[in-house]
Amino acid sequence: MTEQSKIKLPQELPLASRRGFLQGAGAAGLGLGLVVGFHWMPRNAMAQKAAAGTPAMMNAFIRIAPDNTVTVLSKHLEMGQGTYTGLATIVAEELDADWKQMRTEGAPADAKLYANLAFGTIQGTGGSTAMANSWDQLRKAGATARAMLVSAAAEQWKVPAKDITVSKGVVSHAATGKKASFGQLAVKAAGITPPAGDVPLKDPAKFTLIGKDVPRLDARAKSNGTAQYSLDVKLPGMLTALLQRAPLFGAKVKSFDATKAKAVPGVVDVVQISNGVAVLAKNFWAAKLGREALEIQWDDSAAEKRGTDEILAEYKALAKTPGLPARKDGDVDAAFAKAAKILEATYDFPYLAHAPMEPLDCVVKLDANGVEIWAGDQFQTIDQMNAAGVLGMKPEQVKINTIYAGGSFGRRATIQSDYIVEGVEIAKAINGRAPVRLIWTREDDIKGGRYRPMYHHVLKAGIDDKGEIIAWQHRIVGQSIVTGTPFEAFMVKDGIDHTSVEGAANLPYAIPNMRVELHTTKTGVPVLWWRSVGSTHTAFATEVFLDEIAAETKQDPLALRRKLLTKHPRHLGVLNLAAEKAGWGKPLPAGRMRGIAVQESFSSFVAEVAEVVLQPDGSWKVDRVVAAVDCGMPINPNIIRAQVESGIGYGLSATIKPGITMAKGEVEQSNFHDYEVLRIHEMPKVEVHIVPSKEKPTGIGEPGTPPVAPAVANALMSGTKMVFRALPLPPTATKSA
Repeated sequence: MTEQSKIKLPQELPLASRRGFLQGAGAAGLGLGLVVGFHWMPRNAMAQKAAAGTPAMMNAFIRIAPDNTVTVLSKHLEMGQGTYTGLATIVAEELDADWKQMRTEGAPADAKLYANLAFGTIQGTGGSTAMANSWDQLRKAGATARAMLVSAAAEQWKVPAKDITVSKGVVSHAATGKKASFGQLAVKAAGITPPAGDVPLKDPAKFTLIGKDVPRLDARAKSNGTAQYSLDVKLPGMLTALLQRAPLFGAKVKSFDATKAKAVPGVVDVVQISNGVAVLAKNFWAAKLGREALEIQWDDSAAEKRGTDEILAEYKALAKTPGLPARKDGDVDAAFAKAAKILEATYDFPYLAHAPMEPLDCVVKLDANGVEIWAGDQFQTIDQMNAAGVLGMKPEQVKINTIYAGGSFGRRATIQSDYIVEGVEIAKAINGRAPVRLIWTREDDIKGGRYRPMYHHVLKAGIDDKGEIIAWQHRIVGQSIVTGTPFEAFMVKDGIDHTSVEGAANLPYAIPNMRVELHTTKTGVPVLWWRSVGSTHTAFATEVFLDEIAAETKQDPLALRRKLLTKHPRHLGVLNLAAEKAGWGKPLPAGRMRGIAVQESFSSFVAEVAEVVLQPDGSWKVDRVVAAVDCGMPINPNIIRAQVESGIGYGLSATIKPGITMAKGEVEQSNFHDYEVLRIHEMPKVEVHIVPSKEKPTGIGEPGTPPVAPAVANALMSGTKMVFRALPLPPTATKSA
């Protein structure tokens, strides 16, 4: 999710009017000028908890228990990216807590308290915004809670608050020798009126946790099996549901016969919902066999029936005509007219599945008063509203328990809340007589849509007689992620979907005459943001084309980038650091080659140098990737390194493995045997170097992905003199003179 503005939602929204639920200028993504919202829980709620002797709520984000544990309520989903640890680190730093006492759990679905400030009034995770939008908010929450603990101690000990110190979870008064833990003071502190105005925040020079490699809070639970995912939730009488969806996107159920399905031992019921036919059973295997026994007739009159080859051919034809302007600097046509040389190239990108290790699933418990949902939920507010719309309830009657998710890469952040709505519809269809666990199988996931869109790019550059780039034209053809969704009114400006052109329309290179155009296509294939969204394809097209220009003009690719980035110090900073650490310019052994790429995404800057080894038979392998990252002040360097490594692995998978293809509208892949992902033996050695920064933190979950594919392609091009203009890259390359 991208774009620098905010989304606002009304308090109630029926499902049928989703298109109108956004108010004000907005789009999902990272806002540079975040409005810091900090909400206190009602004082009576805190007092009630304190009076009961249970853990005390210091504010909406911090709970302190009598055993001295401090729990941070995370408004963001933990799906493997380290959010729980990062958010807890911010709080612990300002609270002066001991890291050993810190805990994190998912916050309730309540946008009034837990909205993502980058999104406006939506609670949700995406666009690499978790740390960025929480930074000021949680620093203030931690500092305010600390001040309340100090006030409680001062009142209890009858000493001045200014003479009290806090260190590693212990509140002390040196003159009297009195000490108390947070847990001992929490009940009293929770009843104190928070200090008025802004509480002083810690000088970053005195940070003891931020910038350090503190251990991940979720590591132990994920190692010993106690971490709770949706598949771990067990409720009395719960039924497992599998849904048979149409083989073609856009097809609907015409009729079905459930006789054979109901004869399968363990099958309890078969119901039709809006998206297909669901089989409910006492266990997964019975549900699977029951689904296989269904006899369904489909109405495919409105279905997408084209194959990917046909769609791409239409894209290529469309690319021969001008598109809508996404950027226009200078006089591009005049510059081309006087260019000494013109270079042109086309680049193609396939549909891509998200393929997280945990496919979509949720548990739904429905009764007359409301519905309770357990899920690795990424868009709590939208999912609440869509679930409420299905049931004719108010959003506050939808309780969402956000638990761990085994990856997402954008897949769980759907405006339509597809898997949540399916689960709720099934529970409604059986009148809530049993809790329902909806499971998407791996095949459901790979064939189920919401792909990274397929794209076709055409680039053209004008070079003068000195080898300088004087004109640049970039034409992009592809499907919009947000058209037809409630985001369209705010994310599509003058016909331009920002998610289609990001990384191209904001290209940082100093080229005096530049034009970026977009053709937005319409297909029946459902698409969605995919890790790093538009930069997944624009970075490859622009960075590979730049290397082609460097080769044509006999310039070093690094030197060319440096020359074009003189007004972009943060781009230059990561570029120079990656080049230095990779040994750019130093001789390499025979058969080994280097390539470089740099990209800004989600307000973070990443440069990567790939080293590729070419074998005599033409096969090749990425052996080493050196990355430099500037994501503002590093909260936890170890998590930053892990996320960049993860992004490189994810991006490399799309670099060398085939994407999603369709024949006559039907997806041809079904599981990891034919939709391959990177295996551990294919992962290169990765070095991550973090640029020291005093800037506010920015995103890191996604920015590591875009540079790896162009860096690899550029390495191959440097050693073989071949050009590589499509992903995935071919498995063999022929070295030429």
